Amino acid sequence: MGGMYDERLTAPRSWWLLPVGAGLSIGLVLLKFGSVPGLIGLVVGLVAAAIGLSSYGSARIRVVQGSLVAGQARIPLTALGEARPLDAAEAVAWRSVKADPRAFMLLRSYVPTALRVEITDPDDPTPYLYLSTRDPRALAAAIGAAQA
Repeated sequence: MGGMYDERLTAPRSWWLLPVGAGLSIGLVLLKFGSVPGLIGLVVGLVAAAIGLSSYGSARIRVVQGSLVAGQARIPLTALGEARPLDAAEAVAWRSVKADPRAFMLLRSYVPTALRVEITDPDDPTPYLYLSTRDPRALAAAIGAAQA
């Protein structure tokens, strides 16, 4: 079956300064209790923030084995309708003023473009999927090719 697609929505490199800042902040707060607690706070803060950022940036979007896998969701391709690539301005509109609270959103603020995919299953109350993606046209093409 054609249409293979695999994308990991990794966080930008500059965001990796956030765990350093978190570690330094916690280390400085605990420094008043001594250098050892300050060092432990530095390490624990850095590691905890790095794990959180890594987890946030580990979301994947895949088209595989007759399904669209977006984060923890697995949607059969037969339940999907039109896939519409969104440029940066359209993506902002669809995640704010045009957003439907029933929609499934795999949103990453650091990814400016997205794909909006209609849900055609009448038993599913979800009207559409909003998927942050760096290459919405390629994802739409992969979905289309896998549905064919």
